[in-house]
Amino acid sequence: MSKQKIILIFVILLLIAGNIFLGYKYFTEEKQLKQIQISSETQKFNDKILDFSKLFIQKVLKAQNEVDFETRLKLENAVRNLGDDEILNQWEKFTGSKTETEAQDNVKQLLELLVNKIKVQ
Repeated sequence: MSKQKIILIFVILLLIAGNIFLGYKYFTEEKQLKQIQISSETQKFNDKILDFSKLFIQKVLKAQNEVDFETRLKLENAVRNLGDDEILNQWEKFTGSKTETEAQDNVKQLLELLVNKIKVQ
């Protein structure tokens, strides 16, 4: 074989090895990016749950008198913004409570559900 063919084969093998390496790096980075996106979405959901929980505790549980319409609307929007049907259903059970005892039980269930929905990464 001539010297030019050997150099050409070497260059081709080098280019193939480079493509394999870059392909591997691409797929590992893509996998890492997906994990970061999932983590980010989880963190956003957790933040929404915590924000709603703080608002609920502050405006409902610590309230000295009846909760006004504006606060109820704010809480309703916050719970719907979570995008979680299970939490929304429990919220509706709470708001639909007929007695104080039923409301207390539904609050306990709602708070337990909120805490259980917080995801640890």
